[in-house]
Amino acid sequence: MISKNLESFIQMLSKLPGFGPRSARRAALHLIKNKETLFVPLINAMEKTAGSIAICSSCGNYDTSDICSICSDSEREQTIICVVEEVADLWALERTSMFNGNYHVLGGVLSPLDGIGPDDLRIDSLISRVRTTNVEELILATSATVDGKTTSHYIADRFQNIGIKISLLAHGIPVGGELDYLDDGTIGAALKDRRKIDT
Repeated sequence: MISKNLESFIQMLSKLPGFGPRSARRAALHLIKNKETLFVPLINAMEKTAGSIAICSSCGNYDTSDICSICSDSEREQTIICVVEEVADLWALERTSMFNGNYHVLGGVLSPLDGIGPDDLRIDSLISRVRTTNVEELILATSATVDGKTTSHYIADRFQNIGIKISLLAHGIPVGGELDYLDDGTIGAALKDRRKIDT
């Protein structure tokens, strides 16, 4: 028999991406076995992070301040914004070290079947951001899925008369591919070979 506390801990672990009931049990046993060197430091790190994490009011990234370290970095190219679906996509692009502009996290994609429309994403804040800054190019780095492409085309249409360059990642991103699961070389090549959207 497993105690209620331990079973509850295992159930919480099983809700994490990539974990099922069996892998959650293995992870729990590993943490318990390494209580002082792994489990306790993990708890401390989680408590510290949970108490300090914030969502950047400019781009939507996660950080410990209202304006994230990327948005506040004056060395980055301020005239280019890369639009991504989720923070995981932003982190995937940052891993390549090939993009030195700013980002905008939409918080998902348009999906009529799931009831997700333009008002559910950070599209209006993107439009406001472009109108109040000196942005010259938007890179639409949504996934190569039907919903990702629909979202890119919707955003491109919204910016049709604003007079800025709008580009997509190159075809190095496979159809159905999601940025967070791709290797750095593929993402870097797609970013480098991005193309302009014809509107």
